[in-house]
Amino acid sequence: MSAIAVECSGVDGGWVACVTVTDHGASREFEVGVTEGELARFAPGAADPTNLVRRSFEFLLAREPKESILRSFGLSTIVRYFPEYEREIHRP
Repeated sequence: MSAIAVECSGVDGGWVACVTVTDHGASREFEVGVTEGELARFAPGAADPTNLVRRSFEFLLAREPKESILRSFGLSTIVRYFPEYEREIHRP
């Protein structure tokens, strides 16, 4: 199981999330952009994207190793690679 650490910083129109994924003694860092619109679309009512980003990485890691995940991307990019993301991310 992977440990996922997420730190979000506000920027104009959204956030930048710095994510560290650690498993088997190795870490990899990622930068994820989240717009206000993406937060409203994927996590309605959330005040910040920390939990959404963590759940998004859980989703990604269930499908591919951390080494296959893009190092920097916007949250909506996930839908292009995994069309089921939007449906899955809304599940509790």
